[in-house]
Amino acid sequence: MSTSGAEQAQQELIEEFEMFDNWMDRYQYIIDMGKQLPDFPEACKTAEYKIQGCQSNVWMRHEQQGETLIFSATSDAAIVSGLIAVLLRIYSERTAAEIRTTEPHFLADLGLDKHLSPTRSNGLHAMLERIYQVAQQA
Repeated sequence: MSTSGAEQAQQELIEEFEMFDNWMDRYQYIIDMGKQLPDFPEACKTAEYKIQGCQSNVWMRHEQQGETLIFSATSDAAIVSGLIAVLLRIYSERTAAEIRTTEPHFLADLGLDKHLSPTRSNGLHAMLERIYQVAQQA
């Protein structure tokens, strides 16, 4: 079975994280990824795009181009912006079918599920839920 783009993105992410010896460096890497997010339109920072369940403000939108779903998102918190960057790297610019069949095993593989505070973890899961919800409806 060939590796999907989303699966390959998870593998690459896991390999990148293996370069860091400790969680302070990993957090910094996540924050740096967040700083590279493309600008999110101010006009889209509305209740319609806001993700509930996040401690910080998070807005996520998507568009469909043919079979492909393209997500964009932003947050007012540095670490959350980094988590958004991780999710977009894995799930954006994929087909709905690919998104639906890509399990987020990177959470356990990277140890994110253990190293994030409960509120950050809830927010991450809320963002993932939105991505899966969009893929289900596509």
